Amino acid sequence: MKQRNPARKSAPTLEDVARVAGISPMTVSRALNSPQQVRPATVEKVLAAVNATGYIPNAQAGSLASNRSRLIAVVVPQINNNMFVDTIQSLNDTLSANGYHMLLCVTGYGTETEAETVATLLSRRPDGIVLTGIHHSSQLKKVLLQADVPVVEIWDMTPTPIDMLVGFSHEKVGARVAAYLADRGYQRPALIWTDDRRALQRKQGLLEALQTQGIAPLADVAVALPALMVRGREACAELLNADPTVDVMVCSSDTLAQGALMEAQARGLAVPQQLAVIGFGDLDFAAANFPAISTVRVDRQAMGRLAAQQLLTCLQGGAVATPIIDMGFEMISRASG
Repeated sequence: MKQRNPARKSAPTLEDVARVAGISPMTVSRALNSPQQVRPATVEKVLAAVNATGYIPNAQAGSLASNRSRLIAVVVPQINNNMFVDTIQSLNDTLSANGYHMLLCVTGYGTETEAETVATLLSRRPDGIVLTGIHHSSQLKKVLLQADVPVVEIWDMTPTPIDMLVGFSHEKVGARVAAYLADRGYQRPALIWTDDRRALQRKQGLLEALQTQGIAPLADVAVALPALMVRGREACAELLNADPTVDVMVCSSDTLAQGALMEAQARGLAVPQQLAVIGFGDLDFAAANFPAISTVRVDRQAMGRLAAQQLLTCLQGGAVATPIIDMGFEMISRASG
């Protein structure tokens, strides 16, 4: 066993703070965990002693006394996906401004992994949970109902959420893209698509709407996650090699669309005259790209802010007026198609 460095001092204790402040440990504990019950002058004295000693309060002990941990667990499938970054940041900013801390966990796209992760998170006694999507295992739903904590699902839409929801319909996104293709006169689409559940919902909505127009995609390429630019370029090359008459590449994300545009430009194709490219997400680079990417905009920052506000309303004992918030989306027409 590795020996502890004898020169290293042990962590300061509550008793050390009490000694420096010149008051009892019980008063120090009350000042830190229930400051509203202690005179302001005493609280200031305790905080000064905490600063002088470097004492770190035991948040878990405080949460047992107050029945609040001030932690919100946020579960996302990926953090190397720009689609989720703005939502996570907005969640964190809103929670932090109200005295809460975000505990972020990455689960991938497997429902069983998500269930195991949430069960572990619940042992930390979070005050609320944010889940990505609406498709969860029955085990997870059972665990959450037993835990009796407020839950917000994001990035999807259903009339029957576990508790609360902020999102939009992916099927409707697909249908809107199909209408956009029809308006622009595209007749020979090809698809570059990831196989995560929400992307596949958009694909289904797109295919159903195209079918009503009498259009069937010439081909599609399934792209492994994460959706990298290089994979978008490789998929575009594969599709054009198989059928150079494709007139529009419809991609499940802006990142894949940017990769497809790179391949089109490398081949000397005029965009959008010879090949149009459509993305999804309106990520930060989409408008600045050359050519700028036509895409579907979702207000990712507002999604995080609204989800946090729903939780905060519950935690403050209020009634959530709109437990299901459909944020909708907007089709953005730019130079790529």
